[in-house]
Amino acid sequence: MSATATADERLAPTSLVRRLLGRPELGAVVGAAAVFVFFSFAADSFLQASSLSTILYSASTIGIMAVPVAMLMIGGEFDLSAGVMVTTSALLSSMFSYQMTANVWVGVMVSLLVTLAVGFFNGFMLTRTKLPSFIITLGTFLMLTGLNLGFTKLISGSVSTKTIADMEGFPSAHALFASQWTIGSVTLKVTILWWLALVAVATWILLRTRAGNWIFAVGGGADAARAVGVPVVKTRIGLYMGVALCAWISGQHILFSFDVVQSGEGVGNEFLYIIAAVIGGCLMTGGYGSAIGSAVGAFIFGMTSNGIVYAQWNPDWFKFFLGAMLLLATLLNAWVRKRAEAK
Repeated sequence: MSATATADERLAPTSLVRRLLGRPELGAVVGAAAVFVFFSFAADSFLQASSLSTILYSASTIGIMAVPVAMLMIGGEFDLSAGVMVTTSALLSSMFSYQMTANVWVGVMVSLLVTLAVGFFNGFMLTRTKLPSFIITLGTFLMLTGLNLGFTKLISGSVSTKTIADMEGFPSAHALFASQWTIGSVTLKVTILWWLALVAVATWILLRTRAGNWIFAVGGGADAARAVGVPVVKTRIGLYMGVALCAWISGQHILFSFDVVQSGEGVGNEFLYIIAAVIGGCLMTGGYGSAIGSAVGAFIFGMTSNGIVYAQWNPDWFKFFLGAMLLLATLLNAWVRKRAEAK
């Protein structure tokens, strides 16, 4: 028995190099370092403190949504309605508060309940119909896009909401969702704190809780997970409601930053969240990835989108760089995984 236990490779010590190669975010960290060095030489203003604060803000607006999208992808699913859902939550808060002449916090809470209901709807429909998440969330995306435009024009008479800056409760809501601090020449926005907090909570859930084990198990194989007692339905619905919760946070930031909301915003942003998660090491097939990786992916997105501006390049080339980064990150992650499995 002793010899058998000693020969069990699962009990063999793992080297630090092998543990590092096995981390999903390793490829993204290497890519982030390369992008940072590249724009440090290509753009003179890239390393200025004010530029770094702009990059962090840009990364945080993507990163807040990339975190739950990464967890959903680890669970083996997608949400194409994530971008439009952000706008839906902002419109709900604004129009409910304005039309009911209520404290803006009433609108914010109503928006939270409705947005969570949309996330529950996505998860419930996925688990009940067995249709691919691509189809379910594409339908939700189209419905929300139509509802955003239709209700906004019906209630406000235009494609944007009325300003709520002078309504009761606005200052406190602005402080929570859209405040900023200036330290020297650096201005830091509260979205950066939201982003870092969400990454920490998501990492704790994935690595330290039973729910995290369920997410990886469902993404690795739903049938096998169900066979060992994992609550697959609850896990998937919970993941979609997590996306909805973060969409609500992002939506409130947009509303309380600009006072008004354009009904057409958010279309196409769902792909940015998915790209950040993939660059960060999440597999399209599920069962592999990390929240930290999605944060690194969002940071790469922030450096690239602003680095092109600081380098005074034609922004028309931005989508080319984004596509190239996605392809290179996917290839690098695949190579790193093969190297780790070969050792």
